[in-house]
Amino acid sequence: MWLCPHVPGQRGEPQARVLLGQALGLPAAALPLARDARGRPWLQPPLADWDTGWSHSGEQLLLGLGERMRLGVDLERIRPRPRLREIVRRFFHPDEIAWLEALPPERLELMFFRLWCAKEALLKAHGHGISFGLHRLAFAEANDALHLAWCDPALGQASAWHLHEWQATPEYRAALAWHPKMAG
Repeated sequence: MWLCPHVPGQRGEPQARVLLGQALGLPAAALPLARDARGRPWLQPPLADWDTGWSHSGEQLLLGLGERMRLGVDLERIRPRPRLREIVRRFFHPDEIAWLEALPPERLELMFFRLWCAKEALLKAHGHGISFGLHRLAFAEANDALHLAWCDPALGQASAWHLHEWQATPEYRAALAWHPKMAG
C-alpha cells in the first residue's frame, strides 16, 4: 500500500504506473497494465498473479498491490456532506440505513465515510464499481471493525471477503478489500 501526494484534477493512473513499476522492477511504460470493459485495471502476463487498484481524492492517491488475490481500494477526503442522510437513504442497504439513522449526529459523518470507503473498495475489487449498487452489500460493525454481513450472490460469499479500513490522515478515510484469487 502506498499513500502519496496527488495533484487534484489529474488522473491517478500515470502516478500509479510509476509506483507499480518501481515495486515490480519495471519501467512504467513497460508495465503490462490493461483495463477491462468496466475500466478495472488488470496486470497482464507475466504479472497476472498480481492485482492492483488505486483511488485518488483531493490531494492524495492510495495504491494497492497484492499477489494471488483480487483487491480494491478507496480513499475519501472527509468533508461536510449537507445531504448525507439523503444519500444514505437513497443508496445504502436497509440495515445500514437503520443503523446510521440511530447514530448521534457527531458519529454519523465518520461512519458514513467508513461505510462508503468499504463499499467502494469491495465493489472495485469485484470489478463492478459503485454502479452495481451500494445497497447490494451490507456491512456491520463488531469490535470497532467493519465486516461484510451480507452481499448479493453475484459478489460471492460474504465470508470470503476481507476488509481493512483506517484513517489514512486526519482528513482522509481509506479501505482495502480483498478476496482470494477469483476467476478473472
